[in-house]
Amino acid sequence: MTDKPIDVFVALGTNMGERAENLETGIERLGELMTVTGRSRLYQSAPMYVTDQPAFLNMAVRGTTALTPEEFLDGLKRLEHEIGRRPTFRNGPRVIDLDILYYGDLLMDTERLNIPHPRIAERGFVLEPLRDLAPEWHDVRMGKTIAQMADDYGPEDGLEVFEG
Repeated sequence: MTDKPIDVFVALGTNMGERAENLETGIERLGELMTVTGRSRLYQSAPMYVTDQPAFLNMAVRGTTALTPEEFLDGLKRLEHEIGRRPTFRNGPRVIDLDILYYGDLLMDTERLNIPHPRIAERGFVLEPLRDLAPEWHDVRMGKTIAQMADDYGPEDGLEVFEG
């Protein structure tokens, strides 16, 4: 536990089952680990890296937590399992994916945990939800705001706001 609540951002993604319902369950369960103060729109995206799988729904949430980064990660992994995620192959289909994007202004690189998430700048399906929540948030790894990183990335083929 920390002395004071820390601002955190979490990415949520899913491409199996009832995708929108999976994300709602994820947000609800995140309440066990953090106070959710904002949520992005839903985005549908083509799969990245392993393309022979269904399209993803992605979003991000913002909130605060009193958990340490390691406790927060452990909690996210527990929630993923309880919601139904099972080990498959890297970048394969999943019921839910919960990733720490930011934990305050912490810059942390360990074998187990990298904060900010090291691939934010190469993923439009992460940048656009973050832009919805906090365009002026400063990424300590990249030295840019979310809006600047999203503008640098440009439009992503197949990324669209999902209306349900």
